[in-house]
Amino acid sequence: MVRGGEAGMLHRVEGIVIRCMDYGENNKIVTLLTKTGGKAGVLIRGAKKVKSRHSSLAQPFTYGEFQFFRSTGLGTLNHGEIIASHHGLRMQLDLSAYASYAAELTDRALQEEEASSFLFEQLLACYTALQEGKDPAIVLHLYEMRILDLAGYAPQLEQCLHCGNVMGSFKLSPGSGGVLCSRCEGRDPYGIPLGEGVHKLLRLFKGMDMRRLGAITVKESTKAELKRCMRALMDAQLGLQLKSRNFLDQLDKLV
Repeated sequence: MVRGGEAGMLHRVEGIVIRCMDYGENNKIVTLLTKTGGKAGVLIRGAKKVKSRHSSLAQPFTYGEFQFFRSTGLGTLNHGEIIASHHGLRMQLDLSAYASYAAELTDRALQEEEASSFLFEQLLACYTALQEGKDPAIVLHLYEMRILDLAGYAPQLEQCLHCGNVMGSFKLSPGSGGVLCSRCEGRDPYGIPLGEGVHKLLRLFKGMDMRRLGAITVKESTKAELKRCMRALMDAQLGLQLKSRNFLDQLDKLV
């Protein structure tokens, strides 16, 4: 916060646009994931006008510096500068779908005033990885794991949830939030058999910072298994109905 006035306090934040909606004839309201203060809603006047100097700041996935006045509730943009437009993510339908899913997941999983500079860095790294051409499915599954972790639902993958066994084959028990060994797998009739490759990937993802993701190549069969596991975990632990995920599924069917 910089100074006060009749319009409220002037805030200056770094933020990523995770949601935007039209407001009135010429304006837009954006939801920012800020670096230091959680989510913030900001009204950008005239953003729908072609010649508006602020229209680019109202684009999805834009990373910028935003200055806005706010007393309570919604802020009103005073000035802004783009740091990274992530233009490439809006130009390709598949990348746009993946980036939208990451944005909606972040928006829905994060409480209004919940601040996390780590989550901000993870989303930024997610968009950077997508734009650099890294496998979008792998990028998103890693980001999902970060969301589960930050929400307090990181799965137990190192040992059997029930007996602590670390040897042999395992099944994933999404509802219990972890793995069961062959002796205990009967405790969850809906358990998903885990291939060694997928189990290794899940363990790797659990501790990995998005910023450390290098070039990674995963077989299609392993990716399909990984998707099934991550979907089951997300549904059982967070239970969010996301429009963007439905669209991703439609897209997958076309490929």
